[in-house]
Amino acid sequence: MRRWIVIFLNHGESLGGKKVIGLDIYMPDDLKQRIMAHGEISDHIELINASSIEETTVEKVKSIIGDYREVLVILDSPHTHAHVLRELNLYSPLVGKGHYIICGDIIVDLIPEQEHRHRPWGPGNNPMTISKQFLSENNRFEVDKQIENKLLFTCNPKGYLRGVEK
Repeated sequence: MRRWIVIFLNHGESLGGKKVIGLDIYMPDDLKQRIMAHGEISDHIELINASSIEETTVEKVKSIIGDYREVLVILDSPHTHAHVLRELNLYSPLVGKGHYIICGDIIVDLIPEQEHRHRPWGPGNNPMTISKQFLSENNRFEVDKQIENKLLFTCNPKGYLRGVEK
């Protein structure tokens, strides 16, 4: 099961940013080799093979980022309420004004319970419920409906969270 978090640091030359940090608990060697086989672009990629909610992982990310806050965080890991809320609380301090956290697969709340593949998340226990709770407890972010309205289709309705000054 994939548990990716991707963090983009802006204002660099390749990839439209300074660095990409990819977190996952499962990174096969062949995948790492393919990702890191692209010369200059790969020089801007940092892969961390660990759980996104472990303190050591968060500390490693903080050491890479430093005081930099022009950051985009994409959360696409286990979609349970508790897990994503923990990720939001851990990674939101890294995101500055005008920058984003994207909560992946919020649409899970709108899809009927899946019977063909058991998942611990579903209606009532997913990123949509977390986004609402997180926004009610944290006034540093707001839903950016302008981005959502530009898209013809998204799996992340109300999941584009923009840092605001408060």
